Amino acid sequence: MPQRRPAEPDIQRYYTEVFVEADRLSRSPQGRLEARRTRDLLARLLPAPPATVLDVGGGPGAYAGWLTAAGHQVHLVDLVPAHVTAATAAYPELTVTVGDARDLPLPDKSVDATLLLGPLYHLTERSDRVTALREAARSTRPGGPVVAAAISRNAALIDLVAQGRVDERSWPLLLREYATGVNDPETGFTTAYFHRPEQLVDEFVAAGLPEPAVYGVEGPLWPLLNTLGTGPDERLFADAVACAELFERDPAVRGASAHLLAVAHR
Repeated sequence: MPQRRPAEPDIQRYYTEVFVEADRLSRSPQGRLEARRTRDLLARLLPAPPATVLDVGGGPGAYAGWLTAAGHQVHLVDLVPAHVTAATAAYPELTVTVGDARDLPLPDKSVDATLLLGPLYHLTERSDRVTALREAARSTRPGGPVVAAAISRNAALIDLVAQGRVDERSWPLLLREYATGVNDPETGFTTAYFHRPEQLVDEFVAAGLPEPAVYGVEGPLWPLLNTLGTGPDERLFADAVACAELFERDPAVRGASAHLLAVAHR
């Protein structure tokens, strides 16, 4: 393996001491929309159960537990030991390992599908992101999907403006993030990289994968749901899901989503 930089220590500190990931997908309208749409997309993109799924950067197991309940056999790998401990406690049917997306502890062609639903946006160097995608492809059997999530380049500006959190100090940081893709932790999030859709395509191809299909996850209405505190049973939430589905592949709209999802078959 080539030499690589160690993982940024502030990422582990952020998820251990600052931010609670376990309920992120249920505590806000945006989180609930992200979870609903990601699960809908995975149900379409993954092989029918039972399949062996590798969930890289799976955190405390929100998607891994759901996939296991659907009949898949899931192995979760995460960089943060606290996430691995939480996933093991919550979902004893999983196999779970502490590990790095750039150096996966699995043999070649050992799983039917691989998910990277977090690592790409915590790797600020393109070479590291390509290495993570190459590792995912290596671990996946021929014909199996590699599915990767990214945070949209537009998300931070949209989110913080909608929350009324932009001021003279944060505005230059957000403009620099928008220009470079590299997030400054001073904005409130940890070390991260935010993608444009075409960059996801470029990185998949650089990793030796076919050109991926890229989907917008939340669609354009997610800031409105957060502002209004929309509940999951309200009509507006259903309409936001419908809009996200309608616009998911539209190149003119998908970048308005907070997250992007790309898939290619090994």
